[in-house]
Amino acid sequence: MMLPTLLLVDAPEELAQLVLPAWGFPLIVAIIFALLALITWSFRDVAHRHANKTDAAAAAHQDAHH
Repeated sequence: MMLPTLLLVDAPEELAQLVLPAWGFPLIVAIIFALLALITWSFRDVAHRHANKTDAAAAAHQDAHH
């Protein structure tokens, strides 16, 4: 009963071959992070660009309630 357990414990492990070199994974993450940062940066000042529309809507909304 102990023999199969001992054979499993003593069996050498084989490492799986990686799809990319080890430096490829952090490179992909850095590229994704940079793309997400670029997308976020592209939406800067959106509220300020549409402030006239939101101010007009807020004024109309306030006038309707008072």
